Amino acid sequence: MLDSFLVFSATKDPTAVERANLLNMAKLSIKGLIESALSFGRTLDSDYPPLQQFFVVMEHCLKHGLKVRKSFLSYNKTIWGPLELVEKLYPEAEEIGASVRDLPGLKTPLGRARAWLRLALMQKKMADYLRCLIIQRDLLSEFYEYHALMMEEEGAVIVGLLVGLNVIDANLCVKGEDLDSQVGVIDFSMYLKNEEDIGNKERNVQIAAILDQKNYVEELNRQLNSTVSSLHSRVDSLEKSNTKLIEELAIAKNNIIKLQEENHQLRSENKLILMKAQQHLEVTKVDVETELQTYKHSRQGLDEMYNEARRQLRDESQLRQDVENELAVQVSMKHEIELAMKLLEKDIHEKQDTLIGLRQQLEEVKAINIEMYQKLQGSEDGLKEKNEIIARLEEKTNKITAAMRQLEQSDNDLLTQTRTIAMSLVKCASSDTQDQYKLVKDISF
Repeated sequence: MLDSFLVFSATKDPTAVERANLLNMAKLSIKGLIESALSFGRTLDSDYPPLQQFFVVMEHCLKHGLKVRKSFLSYNKTIWGPLELVEKLYPEAEEIGASVRDLPGLKTPLGRARAWLRLALMQKKMADYLRCLIIQRDLLSEFYEYHALMMEEEGAVIVGLLVGLNVIDANLCVKGEDLDSQVGVIDFSMYLKNEEDIGNKERNVQIAAILDQKNYVEELNRQLNSTVSSLHSRVDSLEKSNTKLIEELAIAKNNIIKLQEENHQLRSENKLILMKAQQHLEVTKVDVETELQTYKHSRQGLDEMYNEARRQLRDESQLRQDVENELAVQVSMKHEIELAMKLLEKDIHEKQDTLIGLRQQLEEVKAINIEMYQKLQGSEDGLKEKNEIIARLEEKTNKITAAMRQLEQSDNDLLTQTRTIAMSLVKCASSDTQDQYKLVKDISF
């Protein structure tokens, strides 16, 4: 009886009573829809009365506690807002939202919400969509009051009941149906049943249960057959893979034996190479010590030669400086003689008129001039000899400089060779000893 499901108690909160009544109606509607669908054939259309009542009940459940929103002209109270929010929370719901918005003839948000519910039922996704919605209580609070059915536990219970509708195949024509002007009224007469109807209903339920069990057993048998065949094929593949693994294991064992033999051979060769390297290192160490002593002695002799060359260079430089000073004095004397000659020539030109009477004096003057010319020739010869001495001194200085450069180059080459020998010794040795470290330190001065 309907009276057993509806709650009318003045002692309870009215909103709680409303939620309980809506929950009971949802239970009756969903249960009646599933039972009638099982007896009817599970495929339903839009004219099926239990299906129409289910949508009416769902509409009332979604409207419970809905906040009134102010529009430009009036107040409206629609369930399209929270349903449209599902697209943001459940990516697969974008297709159903786009389909509802593209439907022709829908002018009101309520009509779009009714179309959305029908499409969700056909997709068998209504429970998933609404479950995703009730989880987000903070987003639902923008559309519902705190005491609304969708904000309380009753909403979660209804969503759980909606999962059972996935066994129903609904074939609904939403495009040509007038969903804007429909009046959602709950028909309680559908849920008021006598004992005969209840008995027939129970028989139909038993028949549907038997058919479901038969279909389940057939499906289970088919799945078991496929599982057995897959297991046989898997056993065959495992046997093949096992045989292959045994062969690979034998090959791997042979490879391990070969690798062990090669490892033993390599170790013996490594020991021989290490012994030869140590002997070579000892011999090379003795040679390097001998070469180092030779280098020290040759370096000492080269230093003495270098000091002697520097002393000779200093003496030659002082001698060259003296010659240059004497040359400067001779050049100044030459300039003075040239100036005196110019003065004499000027005096001769001035006294040409008196030269006729003074030929004797002119001869004496000529003799004096010849004598002075001879002296000038002698001074020029001395100057040439001094220039030759300076040239020889410069050539000798250049030779000494070249010899010093050759000595420095040979010194650098010998030092480079010694360092190279020391580094090669360090690389060849397996571990550095204290003596080798001292040797490298002494060589790398």
